[in-house]
Amino acid sequence: MHIGIDVGGTNTDAVLMDGTHTLAGVKHSTTPDVTSGIVQAIEDLRSGHHFEGEQIDAVMIGTTHFINALVQAKRLAPTAALRLGLPATKALPPLVDWPEALVEAISARSYLAHGGYEFDGRPISPLDPDELRAHAADMKANGIRSVAISSVFSPVNHDLEVEAGRIIAEELGPDVAISLSHEIGRIGLLERENATIINAALRELASEIVDGLTTAVRRQGIDAQIFLSQNDGTLMDEDYVRLYPVATFASGPTNSMRGAAVTSGLETCAVVDVGGTTADIGLLINGFPRETANVVKVAGIRTNFRMPDVLSLGIGGGSIVDTETGEVGPESVGYRLTTEALVFGGSTLTATDIAVAAGRADVGDPSKVAHLDPDLVSRVLARIAERVAEAVDRMRTSPEPIPVVAVGGGSILLPELLPLFGKVHRPENYAVANAIGASIAQVGGEIDKVYSIEPGRREEALSDVRAEAVDKAIAAGASPRSVAIVDFDEVPIPYLPGNATRIRVKAVGDLDMAV
Repeated sequence: MHIGIDVGGTNTDAVLMDGTHTLAGVKHSTTPDVTSGIVQAIEDLRSGHHFEGEQIDAVMIGTTHFINALVQAKRLAPTAALRLGLPATKALPPLVDWPEALVEAISARSYLAHGGYEFDGRPISPLDPDELRAHAADMKANGIRSVAISSVFSPVNHDLEVEAGRIIAEELGPDVAISLSHEIGRIGLLERENATIINAALRELASEIVDGLTTAVRRQGIDAQIFLSQNDGTLMDEDYVRLYPVATFASGPTNSMRGAAVTSGLETCAVVDVGGTTADIGLLINGFPRETANVVKVAGIRTNFRMPDVLSLGIGGGSIVDTETGEVGPESVGYRLTTEALVFGGSTLTATDIAVAAGRADVGDPSKVAHLDPDLVSRVLARIAERVAEAVDRMRTSPEPIPVVAVGGGSILLPELLPLFGKVHRPENYAVANAIGASIAQVGGEIDKVYSIEPGRREEALSDVRAEAVDKAIAAGASPRSVAIVDFDEVPIPYLPGNATRIRVKAVGDLDMAV
């Protein structure tokens, strides 16, 4: 058996799973410190279906710890941004587009140094070790505890980043965390650099959170390995989280979509995840969320790491209803739903009240919404369906029919038939699909590099890259027999010499419980 947990803004959901079969599922209000809510959720699971600690093979967690820390600008480490690229890139120094509050929150210092590459792999300038040591001395004098190193076009060649990291580590000592941009972002200097700085600022918190989660789980008598889910729907172990906390940012929507895939049996579909505050719409392609091709802004900062393509609407179970216009949201009572909604004795008309009045849900006291005008109820529900249908239509890439799967506790707001799309699939255990998604997450390995392919050796080169991705998945903990290539992209780059081609391969496999 294994446990899946997903921490949302309103609820912490948990499931006890036997393979892909759900033995028990619970919802518990998310607590301010998050960790105690996880403890309570595990205790609730044990009450619903008793288990002993030694019966649990693994615990998979999707958490909002890190994205919350960034948005709230709290618990971030003093961080330095070191860019290799002089004499180029001086016009736009590191942190140039960051909100001032976040710059202050990380006590940021930025440095420019020689190094970097042109787009065709030619060096811009040689690395200057003495220059780097001088920068390191200044970092030490200013109390820097984490360093983000980025080099111009490091996805083409990351050698200089690695060497610069070695020199900085020698000068600052083993207690300073170092993040390298080629391991985190993609082509696009400022966005990749920003993602690396965010990661560096979260490194200390990552160790605290992992230790806290481990302690919470161990107190329940569970000694199984703990994994956290990441943006692309795969798992990472505790050591990986300590190095790359930024990879958890979009685990919530990703878990919901993966959970929708396994509970509905549909691998290609549109998923509508309705929570307490928002409805998140995304597309599943071959069982995994479609990744966004656009720049992603996180807390007002442009980044380009892997994120699912999700469209969010301000519609959820706690959304406030305007009685005059019939509009819903974007304002929401959020986690206060159980005290402020009419059906729970409150004074605020919410979308949940509308669902109860329409007979779509049986929560709280239905008599407290019996006075609602049936016409208002119909108009509100019709408006919700219309807005969701428009969002799904915007997300699809072809006019071909696509099935729609609704998950999340707030999906009671959706009709049986959605305009333009027909029947809405609402699978068993839909309310805790996000926790199910975390529990069945697989282990992945991804390669995204620019290769120079010799004439006549294309197939051999592609085979080598695929094998590298498979090996990476196995090294991350995937069962060798289960690993398969789920995504492959080959883009020739005509302006680079030597038949340059950008190749992206993603391999995933089931977690090897025997490891």
